[in-house]
Amino acid sequence: MEHEFTKKINEILRNNFGDFSDTVFLESPIIQYLNIKTKSASKGSKSRGSFANLYAIYVLIEDYISQGFHKTGKYTEYEGASFTNLFKRQRELPFGQKLQNHALNHRMNQEFKKYFPICEYIPILRELKTNRYWFNENLIKMKVDEKDLNLSEAIIQIIDAYVETKKGAFENFIRFCERAQKLAEKEIIEFIGSLVEPTVDARIFEIVSYSILKYYYHNQNIYWGFEIDKLQEDTLKLYKTGRTNANDGGIDFVLRK
Repeated sequence: MEHEFTKKINEILRNNFGDFSDTVFLESPIIQYLNIKTKSASKGSKSRGSFANLYAIYVLIEDYISQGFHKTGKYTEYEGASFTNLFKRQRELPFGQKLQNHALNHRMNQEFKKYFPICEYIPILRELKTNRYWFNENLIKMKVDEKDLNLSEAIIQIIDAYVETKKGAFENFIRFCERAQKLAEKEIIEFIGSLVEPTVDARIFEIVSYSILKYYYHNQNIYWGFEIDKLQEDTLKLYKTGRTNANDGGIDFVLRK
């Protein structure tokens, strides 16, 4: 699979591995997985940002590097990273404030196996009794033409670049909204229409669709009651819920009086 962000991945690999970069891209399952998960970076994919699974990788690789295992090669002696520290770090990252524990515990591994069913390794290793985690070093290390390569720093750089791209897209949306205040009515209608196209980023689509519906309902009243001569008038209000209970890509709006 190739998409707009693939160019950035290949650039990072070239900077890290030179002539071996093409082989790394084609033969590394974890790099291929990152390529799949970053397809929404800059082309306005309706799919979400995939931060949960990417950050599960990120915090474990970050821990791996911070302990110096990419240089010492003593990862097999490591007691593992604690879930508490990993989960806290995930929520410190951009767009990560409300992430749950599913990616670290099983979801990332499940999705990886879906894409790479014949790969003999799973990315995240976990000890249930101690609640300690490791990233599978077999997916980080490669040998190309008798040269040993470690992909950990490149993985961090790829995810960092993806996050910066997503942040840039969202900041552009905010700037567009600020400029829209000076547009003529026809231009505003065209602008809003462009934000609810199927290819628009899901976060932006949710914000815009909520805004449209909230305005639509803002001056609508209903009359209710149990006796015809004792009806009560109320204004409809639309709320955007703060959390979702299912990973179905749905939009949670609540209309109440």
